[in-house]
Amino acid sequence: MTDQSSNSPTLLVDFHLPGLKGKKVVITAGASGIGFSIARLLHAQGVQIAICDVDADALHRASIELEGCVAVEADVSDERAVDTLFDTVQDTFGGLDALVNNAGIAGPTGNLEDLSPDDWRRCIDICLTGQFLSARRAIPMIKANGGGALVNMASAAAKHGYAYRTPYSAAKFGVIGLTQSLAKELGPDNIRVNAVLPGIVEGPRMEKVIRDRAEAAGIGYAAMKDDYLKNISMRRMVTPDDVAATVAFLISDAGANLSGQSLAVDGNVETL
Repeated sequence: MTDQSSNSPTLLVDFHLPGLKGKKVVITAGASGIGFSIARLLHAQGVQIAICDVDADALHRASIELEGCVAVEADVSDERAVDTLFDTVQDTFGGLDALVNNAGIAGPTGNLEDLSPDDWRRCIDICLTGQFLSARRAIPMIKANGGGALVNMASAAAKHGYAYRTPYSAAKFGVIGLTQSLAKELGPDNIRVNAVLPGIVEGPRMEKVIRDRAEAAGIGYAAMKDDYLKNISMRRMVTPDDVAATVAFLISDAGANLSGQSLAVDGNVETL
């Protein structure tokens, strides 16, 4: 089985979504992968961008391409680093309109009984607690601006049990609970909160996940990739730009009445 070609929303760079220009947005883990695609698309829409990342080299490269952006080296599981990020954004932008809680890691692959507590905690700390720490600082700033948006990055693993990826799936199910709870809590403050659920996303991270799971299952990489694709109705992976387009829509005025939703960008993943 071979995956079909993905359709990347490149036209959105030239098509300006309403209400984005001039907005101030923080994107965690914004220097590469999905985060950088989101930052690049929003930057092209006239958004003032602040990004953080743990990869200093990637952060430097991204800051050059995203002219005028704020770039802060930060691990979202570190409360002090998160405070530094948002203090810098407040000092530079004087406010905030939206947060994209994108930071996450794949976490360990293996049988639950073989996983270490440290690996479990690290996955939960970055994928879930990091979203709490960032939202905790962003919300007062967004309230002070009269409202805005939070977009929390979940996963297709937040809809399906994910064998051998239990810490990751558990964290992403938690993101859905965080999203739905905050949507209720913040709606009266004119803050909408949604989750985006990417499916099997092209790139080095997914290649590693497939390779690790293939090793755990005792089969080859190509066979495991086929197993993933046959469970996607559209028989193809999605691209980081596909995810970025949905995030941009949710932050824009076009998504003004969407809140508490979990939007899958996955070609309809049927199971994992």
